[in-house]
Amino acid sequence: MSVHINAEKGDIAETVLLPGDPLRAKWIAESFLTDAFCYNDVRGMLGFTGWYHGRRISVQGTGMGIPSTLIYCHELIKDYNVKNLIRVGSAGSYQKKVKIRDIVIAMAASTNSGLNNLDFPNASFAPTASFDLFMKATQYAHTHQIRITAGNVLSTDQFYEHNPDTYKLWAKFGVLCVEMETAGLYTIAAKNNVKALTILTISDSLVTGERTAFEDRETSFEDMVAIALNISE
Repeated sequence: MSVHINAEKGDIAETVLLPGDPLRAKWIAESFLTDAFCYNDVRGMLGFTGWYHGRRISVQGTGMGIPSTLIYCHELIKDYNVKNLIRVGSAGSYQKKVKIRDIVIAMAASTNSGLNNLDFPNASFAPTASFDLFMKATQYAHTHQIRITAGNVLSTDQFYEHNPDTYKLWAKFGVLCVEMETAGLYTIAAKNNVKALTILTISDSLVTGERTAFEDRETSFEDMVAIALNISE
C-alpha cells in the first residue's frame, strides 16, 4: 500500500489509464474491461484492474490539476512499478479547426505552472510524450479512421482565467487546447524513465463558445479510450 492508494502489491498492471474523474475510471472499467475489480477507494479516488483483449490494464482516477495527478503518478511508479501512464481526459479547444468531440494527442505540454521552476531555475524544461506510445496512438487512429489532431497543449493551473482573452496568445503560437495535467505527467515520466501519453477529447471551445453536455461526454469519449486501450502494452 501507499499513502493514497490502498492496493496490494501486484494489484495494479504495468499500464494504467488516468482519467481525472474517478467516476470516469469506474465507467471505463465497467464498459471496456472484463473481470475488473476495484483496488482503491481512498478519498473516493477509484482505481480498477481488469483485462482487455488478453492484456491486463488498470484505470486510476487522479483528480484535477498537476499536484493531484503527480501524487498518484508518483505512487504508481514508485510503489507499484507502473511503466506506462496514459492520460484520458477532456480539454478546451484554442483553435477553430479543433472542434468539440475531436481528439487531440499531446506531443508536448506547455504550462503556466511553476512546477519545473523548482528543478530548473532560470531555465525551461520541455516535457514531451513517449514517442513509442505516440506513434502507436497515431497509427491506431489512422487504421481505424479516427480523426485526430496532434501537437502542443497547455497545462494550466487556472481553470477560471481572469482574462478571457488569455488563450489567444497561446493559440497564436499553435497551442491546440487547454487542460490541467499533462505537463506534470510528462515531467514525472521523464524523471523516472517510464512512458507517458495524453489523449484528450475536446469538451468545449474557447473560440466558438460551444460546449458538450456533461451526460454526452461518456459516449463521445469512447474513441479516445479505445485508442488508449489498444496501445497498452
